[in-house]
Amino acid sequence: MADTSTSPLTASRRFGPGSFTPLQVFRSYAVAVMILLLMTALSLMSDSFLTTQNLINILNQNAPLAIMAAAMTLVIICGGFDLSVGAGFSVAAVSAAWIALHVSPTLGLALAPLVGLVLGVINGLIITKLRLHSFLATLATGLMFRGIAILISSGKLIAVRMPEFTWLGRDKIGPVYIAVLVMIAFAIVLMVLLNRTTLGRKILAVGGNEEAAILSGIRTSRIKILAFAITGLAAGLAAAISVSRVSMGQPTAGAGLELDAIAAVIIGGTSIYGGRGAIWRSLAGVFMLALINNGFNILNADPFFKDFTTGFIIVVAVAISAIGR
Repeated sequence: MADTSTSPLTASRRFGPGSFTPLQVFRSYAVAVMILLLMTALSLMSDSFLTTQNLINILNQNAPLAIMAAAMTLVIICGGFDLSVGAGFSVAAVSAAWIALHVSPTLGLALAPLVGLVLGVINGLIITKLRLHSFLATLATGLMFRGIAILISSGKLIAVRMPEFTWLGRDKIGPVYIAVLVMIAFAIVLMVLLNRTTLGRKILAVGGNEEAAILSGIRTSRIKILAFAITGLAAGLAAAISVSRVSMGQPTAGAGLELDAIAAVIIGGTSIYGGRGAIWRSLAGVFMLALINNGFNILNADPFFKDFTTGFIIVVAVAISAIGR
């Protein structure tokens, strides 16, 4: 049983980046080591893997997922889960496409993150005000959001083929896609928030010991609402990039993205029990999943081995988290 006398500051130190126990060091850098090993193996097996263009394409294709995983890290550190981000992604995508087609392409892209933000706040309010477990609450809201996406689009694709709309997902600055730059900027902002601000310490404290955080005067409900709001904002931003890239809004877009985001966060070493995690490790988890998918496609391997490898890595990551607990 957790010690309720632990202060939030102590909790943030115990479960945050400042912990240097051998298990914590292993947890922190295991994903980086696995990425290096995987890249080495794939490079030896295929000459077309370790090329600049292939690596740039991997980053570009996975930028939306990386944005969502970075924000999902905050929710899981708080001790929650968000199973509605995929559906929120769909609502933001079809909203952006509809607005772009009927009002303005620029306005459509700009409002997509705000749509996601509103959905995230709704999640946070339902969880904190009704005292529902985040797993069940977001499972329910995910079904509701998916219905809203179908209602907005009438169950059809909304095609938008305008340069003012497609630049975010397709254009480059030099050799780098704008989507990758947006992902990097968003991740840096969240890293600073989590590691260098009072808010970040409160997020770690709420996940590390919520009772102690309450006794110390932290308004835990506000912290949770904010975490879910940021995740919703990230889903909207990811949707704007994705719908801009494919030039159409789809009510089925985003299906399964919530599980991919959670898997990346867990592989990155964020504790499923809350109170411990890092944004960069979640990004590394996304990159690792992308390498597995890309590498097995290049090698034309049986999909069974890709799914088996991914599942095995997730089980190992959860086991390490459980041992640490």
